[in-house]
Amino acid sequence: MLTSFHHVFHPGTDAAAPPLLLLHGTGGNEHDLVRLGRALSPGSALLSPRGNVSEGGALRFFARLAEGVFDPVEVSQRTQALADWIAVSAKKYHLDPTRLIAVGFSNGANVAATMLQLRPEALGGAVLLRSMVVLDQPATAGSLTGKRVLLLNGNLDPIVPLDHPPHLAALLRAGGAQTTVELLPASHGLTPGDLAAAKSWLTAS
Repeated sequence: MLTSFHHVFHPGTDAAAPPLLLLHGTGGNEHDLVRLGRALSPGSALLSPRGNVSEGGALRFFARLAEGVFDPVEVSQRTQALADWIAVSAKKYHLDPTRLIAVGFSNGANVAATMLQLRPEALGGAVLLRSMVVLDQPATAGSLTGKRVLLLNGNLDPIVPLDHPPHLAALLRAGGAQTTVELLPASHGLTPGDLAAAKSWLTAS
């Protein structure tokens, strides 16, 4: 049975602009990153689902046992369910999965990363904002060939250890992804530097 996700979809106005999959952080919803997505790529189609896992009322895309502690089985199941939904939604909204770029923040960035590891065909690439290592396993060799991934993290982030971004990049690079890691003078929240770096990366794609 296909898992359903509340979501919003905004059609694109520029066929050359890649469609964006917007994945919010803990406590967010399907509207949180729409403004960011529009700022990053004004002509892109935007698909933004709402996480359906509740942590004390705060919505997420998969659960956590404690800060930075996850159940790999639950993470895998939730990741597969989201990837299945994306495949169906891509057909419904006429989106090309090979061009679909995930823009995820925090928990949303983490589920984008696990999708790249477990369901690489679901995405064409990703901008991971404040991601950490959730599944400590390399992507299958060759599964991410031709896909680009940008990891943007803060050097003052109390949630994401500093060794996680380069380690996650290495796990994705094992699958052939072209990974770029940038450490910004920031905490866990987003800054104008994130917008500038992500927009530059998208423009270069």
